[in-house]
Parts: sequence; C-alpha cells; structure tokens
Amino acid sequence: MSSHSWFSFFQPPGRLTSAYQHLMALHWSMSWCYFCLFSTGLIMADLSREVPIRSGLYDFHKGLGVFVIGLLLWRILVLLRVWWKKYSRRTPHFSTTWWRKVTLHSLLYLFMLAVPLSGLFFSNSFKSSNVFFLGMTVPDLFSENEARVDLGRSLHFWLSYLFLAVVVLHVFQQRKVVRAIWRRWREFLTHIRI
Repeated sequence: MSSHSWFSFFQPPGRLTSAYQHLMALHWSMSWCYFCLFSTGLIMADLSREVPIRSGLYDFHKGLGVFVIGLLLWRILVLLRVWWKKYSRRTPHFSTTWWRKVTLHSLLYLFMLAVPLSGLFFSNSFKSSNVFFLGMTVPDLFSENEARVDLGRSLHFWLSYLFLAVVVLHVFQQRKVVRAIWRRWREFLTHIRI
C-alpha cells in the first residue's frame, strides 16, 4: 500500500495541502506514540522490581517521552505554517464553535508538553542522568531531589489522566471523522479478506 493510500484512511476529503497533510501525519504519529506511552505507563505502574523487562520498559517509555517532545516542537512549527497559509488570506470567523475548538486544541497541546515534562521531572528527581534516547543520556532538565519524587509521581499521574480526558473529549468532538475513518477501515478489511 502506498503512503498516500495509507494516509487516505485518516485524511478528510477536500483538504489536500501539503502543509495540512504534514500536520495530519504528525497528528497520527503522535497519537500512536501517546497511546504507547499511556499503555506502557499503565503496565509499568504494576510491575514489581523483580520483573526482568521492567528496566527496559522504563527506558523505552522515557525515551519515547523525549521523542514526542521533539515531534511536538516540529508539529507546532508545521501548525504555524498551516495557520499562516489559512489566515494570511482571511481572518478567522470568531464564532463560539471556533473558540471552543481553539480552546480544546490549546489544551491538547498544553498536555502534550506537560505530560512528558512531568515525566522528566519525576525521573530526574528520582535519579540524575537516567533518561536515554537512542542510546544517549538526555541532559537533566531538573535536579535530583528525593523530596520531589512523590510530587513528580503525582504530577505525572494526574496530568496523564487529565490529558486522556481531554483526548476523549477531542475524539467525541471529532466523532464524524472517527466514524468516517472506521468506515474506511471496515471497507479495507472487507476487501483484503481471503
């Protein structure tokens, strides 16, 4: 399957600018990353220290958290490009719907940054130089401080669940798009059955 046809599962019809496609590719890539982060976080929370994969799972989780921060910065640059293309020709219609969407998306972007940063805060507070990305140690953003470990753990936990609640709200708001994607997947799976 070509990348264009793969992307078409998630692409709403009629919005085919390259900047928008780039933004949507980042959107779906990041959504899968956050799904993996949330899933591994749930698993890690219940693992005892004796489980052999525990350390590797923590390293994967923290490295993926660093990766999504990088993707988020890239996504913000692409979003600014999309907004420039869209609103340099015309100003937005400042309706209640527009403000609701902007507020929800602003919250999503805030949580996309706050959740991995709170994870770094938790991890750095617990132990210095214990976050790795592509085999390299990520410089500490926060100093090691045993007194802040519980605060870091609580922040990371509650911000993650608040983020999940906002994501659920976003999915509900975009339910027509979600139904259209689900329909395309069902049609695709029907065609590939042997």
